Formats: sequence, structure tokens, C-alpha cells
Amino acid sequence: MELRVKVVPGASRSEIAGILGDRLKVRVAAPPEAGKANRALLDLLTTWLGVREVEIVAGHSAAKKTVRVRGLSSVPGWGDSEER
Repeated sequence: MELRVKVVPGASRSEIAGILGDRLKVRVAAPPEAGKANRALLDLLTTWLGVREVEIVAGHSAAKKTVRVRGLSSVPGWGDSEER
């Protein structure tokens, strides 16, 4: 399954902030430097989704990213189970 996410780095805390258009909005406390925000995003998603395999496949240096999640057919609270 692939998720489209909008990442807001440098937030006061790391959290799933909701849905923004067709993207999952995620705030991370880590700064956008040296891959810290990307690592924080992946750590948060693995915990929230309860999976171990999550990787960024597009947008490594952008706020809008595509993340591939293995071992998941639906996202909690997303509303549909269709793969994106």
C-alpha cells in the first residue's frame, strides 16, 4: 500500500494531524535536516500502523511524500481499504 503524506517538520510534538486533501498530514518534532524528519516520520508511521516495513519512495527532500507500507491493507480511520 502507498500513502501520500504531507510532513510538517519542527513541530512541538510528533503526531498524526489528520487528512489534508488526499494526503495524511503528519507533524514531526524533528528538524528538516540530515534526514531527521524523514526518520521521525517513518518511526511514527510504523508505531501508528503497527507494521515494520515502511519506506519513503518519493519526496525524500520535500514536504509532500509517498510512503510504501508493507503488510497493511487499510489505514486506521482512513475510510476505505483501497490501495493507493
